[in-house]
Amino acid sequence: MSALPRGSTIRRDAGLYGYERALRRVGLDPIAGVDEAGRGPCAGPLVAAAVILPDGKRGQIPELADSKLLTAKARDRCYDQIRARALAWSVVSIEADECDRLGMHVANVQALRRALFRLDVRPSYVLTDGFGVDGLGVPGLAIWKGDRVAACIAAASVIAKVTRDRIMQHWDSVYPEYDFAVHKGYCTPEHQAALDKYGPCPQHRRRFENVRRSLRPDMGQNVTSPTGVESR
Repeated sequence: MSALPRGSTIRRDAGLYGYERALRRVGLDPIAGVDEAGRGPCAGPLVAAAVILPDGKRGQIPELADSKLLTAKARDRCYDQIRARALAWSVVSIEADECDRLGMHVANVQALRRALFRLDVRPSYVLTDGFGVDGLGVPGLAIWKGDRVAACIAAASVIAKVTRDRIMQHWDSVYPEYDFAVHKGYCTPEHQAALDKYGPCPQHRRRFENVRRSLRPDMGQNVTSPTGVESR
């Protein structure tokens, strides 16, 4: 997963849809983008999404960009447009305890694979953000900062980010002392202060050193995730 197919080239000014256009010129279509959200936080699930955008104007999503560069309201608008326009999309979550069991890299790879395999449409080619993912069953390309240069990866990043943020808003209502709706489980000073005061809840990842330092013996049992898997 290191080079484009022979005969396909990308101009520097090709824009967000340049990779898809180049792949379609050599007969590779449909094209799926996969991306994840939540690898870095010490609490909450890891969420991965896969998206296949259609060719032409229908596949050009207004405001689409790397989810990290969009405001929350713009992400929500893109999320709705992607779901309405995509040929296929899927999203999966791997809960904190499974992330602990697998380790974050393995969990990340498995999440990307699961999202791709849940697509209703089988892609001919896959674009991934940052690093290659083996075992996808189709050829693909890993793109450095792919969510900023490939539309289908950017779309997957939006689906994953919005889904995860909504999960963390749910957990904020269950564990309000941690302010999950504000920091989404990332290791901010405010989050760490809550960890030091209350100890970890079932949504915290025990593999993280800052979480282990805060462990207390009186914490409750796991609570079932409100999302699990959603796909179309």
